[in-house]
Amino acid sequence: VQLQASGGGLVQAGGSLRLSCAASLRTFSSYFMGWFRQAPGKEHEFVAAISWSGGTTYYADSVEGRFTGSRDNAKKTAYLQMTSLKPEDTAVYYCAATLQSSRHTSKSAYDYWGQGTLVTVSS
Repeated sequence: VQLQASGGGLVQAGGSLRLSCAASLRTFSSYFMGWFRQAPGKEHEFVAAISWSGGTTYYADSVEGRFTGSRDNAKKTAYLQMTSLKPEDTAVYYCAATLQSSRHTSKSAYDYWGQGTLVTVSS
């Protein structure tokens, strides 16, 4: 298993969760890390991307200001801190890794995917 996502659960609207993505990639620091989500009946949606060092992050408009992506290369782990959660954030969240940094918002650019972790936000 190359990527293992965890940390999902049930939370009330306005609450917070932190997702983790543990990687077994040999050169973890060479990969841009991305977070995507898929709500029931919908396509995968880009959520966030984290640059190699974690110094630069990118977000979908829908989560900007509420979600924060980060990584710890020594631990080979990426994170997604989610705050002010809304019912529309309910989805299965996936972490992914890509070497194609210029295409970090595109699902097709990612080489490795975690198994997904379910986040449910109740109103």
